[in-house]
Amino acid sequence: FFFAFFGGVPPSSLLMIKGILIINNHGKPRLLKFYDIIPYALQQQLTGEIFRAVVKRSEEVCNFLEGVDSWPGHDSKIIYRHYATLYFILIVDSSESELGILDLIQVFVETLDRCFENVCELDLIFHSDKVHYILDEIIMGGMVVETNKEEILRAIDGLNKVTSSQRGLGSS
Repeated sequence: FFFAFFGGVPPSSLLMIKGILIINNHGKPRLLKFYDIIPYALQQQLTGEIFRAVVKRSEEVCNFLEGVDSWPGHDSKIIYRHYATLYFILIVDSSESELGILDLIQVFVETLDRCFENVCELDLIFHSDKVHYILDEIIMGGMVVETNKEEILRAIDGLNKVTSSQRGLGSS
């Protein structure tokens, strides 16, 4: 109801999470999700700039960068974690808690790990629809809606039951 005044999209000033990037060590995006309305060419440019800013940092420094000047609105920061061959990067409002967002990344990765039994980069490539569904259970429209892994997994199980029952109907 409230967002109907904004064409169904919350204004970027209300978004706590502005974008989510999962990029491999070689700079290839494996998941890009932007909650701000940003032209495609600018999305590609920002993805490259953010990846280069994150990858050049030492492993001994903190996992967040303040003052993302290239992001529209300039009131953003980058918070990321590096797991094996993947960087999980969130662009958030500057008022967001760094530790809270790091925990959110951990919840997302642990949920992926439970769904795919030791998630790897190929799971993100070949099951991108399921990865997006998991992400949508956690973050919707740039706002966190669920952080309890058990609740998220329960929703995923529900989806799996529905899709398997639909497959059963199609084969009859």
